[in-house]
Amino acid sequence: MTSPRPPRPRSASVGDARPTPTPDSTAPPGPTAPPGPPAPPDPIRHAERLDPAIFAFPVEKMRSGYYSDKYFVRARELLLAGGPGPSVTMQVFQKRDAVVAGTDEAIAILKLCLTEGYDFGDLEVRALRDGDRARPWETVMLITGPYAAFAHLETLYAGVLGRRTRIATNTRAVVEAAWPGPIMFFPARHDHWMVQTGDGWAAHVAGAIGVSTDAQASWWGSSGVGTVPHGLIAAYRGDTVAATKALAAQLSDDVQIISLVDFDNDSVHTSLAVARALGERLWGVRLDTSGTMVDRCMEGEMGDFDPRGVNPRLVYKVRDALDRAGFGHVRIVASGGFSAGKIRAFEEAGVPVDAYGVGSSLMRGSFDYTADIVLVEGEPVAKAGRWYRPNDRLELVT
Repeated sequence: MTSPRPPRPRSASVGDARPTPTPDSTAPPGPTAPPGPPAPPDPIRHAERLDPAIFAFPVEKMRSGYYSDKYFVRARELLLAGGPGPSVTMQVFQKRDAVVAGTDEAIAILKLCLTEGYDFGDLEVRALRDGDRARPWETVMLITGPYAAFAHLETLYAGVLGRRTRIATNTRAVVEAAWPGPIMFFPARHDHWMVQTGDGWAAHVAGAIGVSTDAQASWWGSSGVGTVPHGLIAAYRGDTVAATKALAAQLSDDVQIISLVDFDNDSVHTSLAVARALGERLWGVRLDTSGTMVDRCMEGEMGDFDPRGVNPRLVYKVRDALDRAGFGHVRIVASGGFSAGKIRAFEEAGVPVDAYGVGSSLMRGSFDYTADIVLVEGEPVAKAGRWYRPNDRLELVT
């Protein structure tokens, strides 16, 4: 893992109250406040679409309708029984401000899984790209061609777009909240393993700097990043220092070592112990205190803040302890219950977190896609409440 910024300069700790100067209306104006941090770069929009082969689809099963809602399969059978059927335009959209992802995967479904006897040249497909922003109701994809060729695929491409757009949009929210701090994408354990590749791609497009599994990183040719896990510490009889030293000895020097420091619920003491043992080899410590726990260093200070989990005062205490002991190079990674709102609150308060690991909050919400036929043989035909919405931003897919 690499960091786009060095450890932050230490802000005044929580509780380090400073008197606020009284404005003097007779004093000359002071210097203009420096501008805030720049906005993060736009989501990644790759110039080339992903090769359909990368998705490793079970093509025959998808073509047969095995994964499709049965009514679409029956509709196709009826159309095929009566001849070629009509040429239609299918309009695909969703209803929220979103960062779009899944377009390459949806297009691959259309390229590889059409009804037997049809090929992609029988269709005209126009679409946004992964990484594009979409407004509510904005058309994300138009598919024009014989309906019998792709009627059975609606379940698949709508589901792919909804899933990947949800991950990309949620990840983008935490990227923007944390900027210029990096986000590590850590939700793999919260869902089925088969979704990892596409979810990792969506997170990458949105701006996450690292993912936790090799599968999540595979579509852009990278690999997973991570920290010393609790399980390894337990295997070393609960000795965080021993586990971290052993892992560091096994890995090459270019792998940045990040140690979890909440195993004993004493993050300050454990952070210092690991830093003393590893010195410059230690890249960072990860605070991951459970939201139902209060770290030992909070004892005697409770009363005017919520002491549970990873909270601002805990971060300040670890940062202060590391700095006083001469370990200013050691970064702090915060994880455990972080959402865009919680990250934004930490950043606005200047809490000295250098990176965030975010997991389950990235899986929440709904960015469901709808697909409607809006033209039949070029003439308007749509259910009530729907109509053809052309979009100049769509690109012709070849």
